[in-house]
Amino acid sequence: MAKRSKKYQEAAQLVDRSKAYDAEEAVALLKETAKANFDETVEAAFRLGVDPKKADQQIRGAFVLPHGTGKTQRVLVFAKGEKATEAENAGADYVGEQDLINRINQGWFDFDVVVATPDMMAEVGKLGRVLGPKGLMPNPKTGTVTFEIEKAVNEIKAGKVEYRVDKSANIHVPLGKISFDNEKLVENFEAIADTLVKAKPQASKGVYMRNASITSTMGPGIRVDVSPYRN
Repeated sequence: MAKRSKKYQEAAQLVDRSKAYDAEEAVALLKETAKANFDETVEAAFRLGVDPKKADQQIRGAFVLPHGTGKTQRVLVFAKGEKATEAENAGADYVGEQDLINRINQGWFDFDVVVATPDMMAEVGKLGRVLGPKGLMPNPKTGTVTFEIEKAVNEIKAGKVEYRVDKSANIHVPLGKISFDNEKLVENFEAIADTLVKAKPQASKGVYMRNASITSTMGPGIRVDVSPYRN
């Protein structure tokens, strides 16, 4: 087991492991436990009552956080003609066709999100073996395969995040930065929780929203009371 730093151990002592804090308390405590000398990223993790092995219980989507993530996403768009011009005007960082495909095949990954128009997917699909493992493959479910290029780029730049249940029925979503006001972090957390509740599959039985926690990059996890989101 990895040895924890002195700062981490001091921060962990502030957290009651047996308690699930309400969102406001959890965020306030998060600020106390963030001891790093840089603007740490805040992440939320949710444990859901679904069976990810079953196709009708897969949860995946995307939405725009009310206050963004605190990070400027570098957007690459595969498009041609008028849609390429639309992407450039919307502020996409990289726009192209085969030229970008060739660069990626040569090992270039200087971007965070990939968007593609449907007519480009025949070629972009060939990048699945390199983009897929990195979570960068465009997908209609997350709004990254679309002809509405301006809308897609604007949403990503505004703080759109993707979520996807993993094999252990967990979902991890960025919540913002530790420098955010408490209220903004709470509102981002509540927006994520509400989005996941709305995404509940009909096939899910029993308790759906099982537990949740928030953490900063270098800090300990803090359990959040999810009972308000079960009704």
